[in-house]
Amino acid sequence: MNADKRREIFCRLAIAIPEPATELKHNSTFELLVAVILSAQATDKGVNLATDRLFPVANTPEAILVLGVEGLEHYIRTIGLYRSKAKNIIKTCRMLIERHEGQVPDTRAALEALPGVGRKTANVILNTAFGQPTIAVDTHLFRLGNRIGLAPGKTPLEVEGKLTRLTPREYLRDAHHLLILHGRYVCRARKPKCGICVINDLCEYKAKEMSA
Repeated sequence: MNADKRREIFCRLAIAIPEPATELKHNSTFELLVAVILSAQATDKGVNLATDRLFPVANTPEAILVLGVEGLEHYIRTIGLYRSKAKNIIKTCRMLIERHEGQVPDTRAALEALPGVGRKTANVILNTAFGQPTIAVDTHLFRLGNRIGLAPGKTPLEVEGKLTRLTPREYLRDAHHLLILHGRYVCRARKPKCGICVINDLCEYKAKEMSA
């Protein structure tokens, strides 16, 4: 795929999705961090239902520490892997207080040092909260990178590297959310909605399908 086609893909997605943003509910960087940790192997809808219960009661590292692991589990038990996530969030809250004065750090190294925070989670925080041009490759972005032909790769890290390098600079800041929303609602894993897709004629998946 050449540079002109990539630019046109992002141009059309930006027009179709004029306000690309996370669908995880949050009112602070800390709330976003907790929500993203909870979102591993869970839907945003499920996370939002849990945080709608949790955040009115505890939405700071200090308040969640007061809940303790069992208290936190009570609010997030509808989410998969809630026990391990509760333990990680409690440990993360303690580290935020002890090492960062209760604030979420804005560097990759510091974020990835927090329990329950891997590269993908760190990229989401850096992009959404701090405006850095990072791209978090989840299942949607991995699928789109390979299916559309935008950034083929065998691993999420390979797809991330290609997307970061090849995405036109003017779209790099919003690329993550543009692609995840397109993958969630249009270019779905099963039965992609090619008939309403704004990049239908630019997609290598569609081209292969038509030539088959």
